[in-house]
Parts: sequence; C-alpha cells; structure tokens
Amino acid sequence: MPLVPAVAHRSTVINFHPRVRSFVAARLSPEGELGLHVTIGAILMMLAAALFGNLAADVVSHDDITELDALLANWFHGHKDSIWTGPMLFITNTHDVLGVLLMASALGLYFYFRKARYWLICLVLAVPGGQLLNVMLKYIFQRARPSFDEPLLTLSTYSFPSGHTLGATVFYGLLAAYLVCVVPRWRVRILVVLGACTMVALVALSRVYLGAHFLSDVLGAMVEGCGWLAVCITACSTLRRRRAARISE
Repeated sequence: MPLVPAVAHRSTVINFHPRVRSFVAARLSPEGELGLHVTIGAILMMLAAALFGNLAADVVSHDDITELDALLANWFHGHKDSIWTGPMLFITNTHDVLGVLLMASALGLYFYFRKARYWLICLVLAVPGGQLLNVMLKYIFQRARPSFDEPLLTLSTYSFPSGHTLGATVFYGLLAAYLVCVVPRWRVRILVVLGACTMVALVALSRVYLGAHFLSDVLGAMVEGCGWLAVCITACSTLRRRRAARISE
C-alpha cells in the first residue's frame, strides 16, 4: 500500500474509533438521556416484535402451534370442574377491560398523590393504549375463538391476541417496574416480579380454561404487552431525563 493512502487510512480509523467508543459509551450510560434505558428498551421491543411476528405467522399459517392449541382447548374443556370454574370466572371477570381500567385508575391516583408524574404518564399511555392496540390486532388477524357444544363462555369478538391477558401484562408489568425502581432490597424486587408474573399467568390460564382463548392467543398477548410496555417506559424515561438535563443546564 502506498505511503500516503496508508497514512490517510490509518488517520480515518483513528478518528472513527473514538466516535464508535463515544456512541457505545453513550448508549450504555445509566444516566444518559439516550443511554442504557434506550438500549435495553430497544432490545426488548425488537425481541417482542420478532417473537410476536413468528407466533402470528404460525397462527395464520396453521402451523404446529395451532395443533397444540386445539389439544389444550379440548383437554381443558373435557376436564372442567365446578371447583375450578368459580375461581377462574372470578379472575377473568376482574381482569376484563373495565376491571383493568379501574385498577389502573387506582394506581393512577396513587401516582398522582405521590407526585410520580412520569409514571402516571406512562400508565395513561400503557393501559388504554395497549387495549386499543389489542383491538386493532384482533381485527387484523380476525381469528375465531374456540368452539364447543357446551361452552362455559360465549363470545362474539375475535380471539388473537387475548385482551384480558394483554391488560394484565401491561398493568402488572408496569406496577412491578415501578416497585422495582422504588424498593431497595433485591429480595423484595424478586418477589414483586414473581408476583406480577403469577398474576399474568393466572389470567392467561383462566382464559384458556374457560374456553375463551387458545394457548397462542394468551402467549401472543403476553409478548405484545411486554413490547408495548417497553415502548411506554422507554419513552417516558427519556422524557424525564431530557427534562432533568434541561433543568440542570
């Protein structure tokens, strides 16, 4: 390689590397305006989009997941028991659109009186916004619900993804995220996350047990809810950091 081009190439590499290091450092900064929270949020969004896309493609193409859907739906319907039907109905009825909105309203009042402004904004975006997104997806895919001769529930709306599971994922996910941020002890944080996951799983189980949804409906709703929650939390965290940076200038 001639001397002049070689020197020019080396100079370009030297100048380029600091820019790369600076960009990476900014994306990994815990306190940066577009720092680690954006990086983690973007990764979660892309992961959720990929998982949901693959699951939706399998549902539309009637892939193996739909066979498992039918097997589980028929198994639960054949093994329904009054001992379990009551609790499952209670769980599902308290997590319909109205139930989730009431719980979100109570949490919103708590955020308001605690002056947790950005958590309140995130709640307003996440819960109603997630419900609207779910309705849009239902009409895009227009999947029929499970059908039985003697159903426990009779519903005329579409099946994929599950609205109850979406609402539970967004609400309990946001509540867990807030508590993890304000509770200092790791043991309590772990219990909070496990509690949130348990509640979401119970809502999902109630929908499959009652014959209102297939397994893939509730799995899709969980992934959808996690992705949407990542969008909302990342956006509100960025707004908070941007405002704090302007105040400190």
